[in-house]
Amino acid sequence: QAQLVESGGGSVQSGGSLRLSCAAPEYIYSSYCMAWFRQAPGKEREGVAHINSDGSTFYADSVKGRFTISQDNAKNTLYLQMNSLKPEDTAMYSCAADRIYWWLLPKYKYWGQGTQVTVSS
Repeated sequence: QAQLVESGGGSVQSGGSLRLSCAAPEYIYSSYCMAWFRQAPGKEREGVAHINSDGSTFYADSVKGRFTISQDNAKNTLYLQMNSLKPEDTAMYSCAADRIYWWLLPKYKYWGQGTQVTVSS
């Protein structure tokens, strides 16, 4: 069972920035796709950003131009840089990994526990 561990969440005012991190086993980066999801209370889990094993990325329209997904293979870490945050970005953010290209569908095999992001107006 792969262990994904997120960090970097917190509280920030509208317009602020946060960078989330997701630490994973080394073998994840050799052939897995990874993604960030978020879930607000009472809402369904929403795909935010995806990165393939070749480094290509894909974003939900709601975050395009504000969020950037990246990975540091030397550190076995996935990142989500979030800029121009809005109150509607408030949610629990989780990273996910799988060999299958699920893009932004919440069907990934491995999931982290999540890190809370709260944006106040």
